[in-house]
Amino acid sequence: MGPRRRRFKSCRSDHLATSEIPSENEHSAEDQTACPAGYDTVLTQETPESGAESEKDVKFPKRIKYRGRELATIYRPSKSYPNYRVSWTAGGRRLMKGFHRYGDAKSHADQLVKDLAKGSPAANLTAGQAADALIALARLDRYFQATGKRISLADGIDSFCTAATRLRDRPLAEAVEGFMSTVASVKRMDLGQAVEQWIESRKPKTQARDGKRPQLSPGYAYNVAMWAREFAKTLPGYAVCDLTKELFNAYMANHGAVSPKTRNERRNVIRMFIKWAERQDLLARNNRLLEADSMTREVAEPEEMQLYTPKELAAILSATAEKAEFKPLLPVVALVALGGVRLQEATRLHWEDVWHVDGHVEISVAKSKTRARRLVTINPPLAAWLEPYRSCSGPLWTQCLDHFHRAFGAMLEDLKIPARRNGLRHGFVSAHYALYSDEGLTAKESGNSPAMVHKNYKGLLTRKQAEAWFAVSPQQPANVIPLATAPAAQESPR
Repeated sequence: MGPRRRRFKSCRSDHLATSEIPSENEHSAEDQTACPAGYDTVLTQETPESGAESEKDVKFPKRIKYRGRELATIYRPSKSYPNYRVSWTAGGRRLMKGFHRYGDAKSHADQLVKDLAKGSPAANLTAGQAADALIALARLDRYFQATGKRISLADGIDSFCTAATRLRDRPLAEAVEGFMSTVASVKRMDLGQAVEQWIESRKPKTQARDGKRPQLSPGYAYNVAMWAREFAKTLPGYAVCDLTKELFNAYMANHGAVSPKTRNERRNVIRMFIKWAERQDLLARNNRLLEADSMTREVAEPEEMQLYTPKELAAILSATAEKAEFKPLLPVVALVALGGVRLQEATRLHWEDVWHVDGHVEISVAKSKTRARRLVTINPPLAAWLEPYRSCSGPLWTQCLDHFHRAFGAMLEDLKIPARRNGLRHGFVSAHYALYSDEGLTAKESGNSPAMVHKNYKGLLTRKQAEAWFAVSPQQPANVIPLATAPAAQESPR
């Protein structure tokens, strides 16, 4: 008898009669069943190309060889697996891929064994891995189209894994958002250009409006601009975003010969510029440049107070009264030396401020350095020097502060008296404190603090020298007997 045959009912529409197929394969126990619902009948109706191997003649499992080596196997559909399956081993793993048609499975297996024999890496990919690789390559191609930058799949994966490892459990997108809010938004600008923009942005603050005092003193703004430009010239060719702590250290090292106070002032200028650069997105807000060792504020020792002697004061006031070229200086010099008014405050005053409050000079909020109103006592020697101006009105000083310094310097040179920084006001505070021994009273008159008066002015003059300071008065005619010129006794707050 011939081999045993069994009846087989086909799902294909072109099989009008039943057919018989051999059952000689290792899966003979798995009977063919009706095709499951939804099976692609269109695909199954396609016939193999002429000369192709017919699945009716195939003995499953089908071993696919290449040059005598069995490298892949094709399995027929079964109850558990409705597709033809191509199985092979690559990289120590058993891989498998399914197909609806035997012809497709056979074509894939034929190409696969060639790739395996040649050692092609593509053969090591599963279907899912191959699909992922194609999606990744398509995404990299879109990136290239958008940016013009080509990145290989290996480089992209390496970059991602490196970043993910450093971020630990934090999402990469979250890290990118943080980066974009800081470093990524920084604009590149030349340091010199940025300094000029910063200086220009401060100019409106130096202009007085509606008769009010400007927010910034023009003299202070000028000094700040001068130091900022010097800082930029020290670092030519650098952009703001290129600044480093080492550059700051090198810049401050060039100013080792000046006093700690001067170095602190330069540090303040750099700090103001850096904060402005951060607001303009020229620097990241987490730049930490101000943490440079050289940017640490130094403890400045109190500078030695320089003051004129009573004899020098008398010569200065006499020159302002007697020489026409120096006469405009007299009201300001008298207010500073005998009333303790700050030079900048005195040059802002009008005669109405001097005579408005009886026996006092009013330093308004708009004209006070501390922006706090105060009254300065007009003592007898000060009253004597100011009396000729009682009918005057308008500003005491009509020109700029720099012109005052030049004129005052010329007068000192004419008198052969060395210039002493703020020597007139220092002389008043020292003499007043020596005369009354009350730092609170002296602080009230000079617009200072009791602690500052006690720390900086104690013991600079003796009581006798203080009396001589306030004894300086205008020259009287020969037929006039001078009155006592010491300031009237002032009630101590104690």
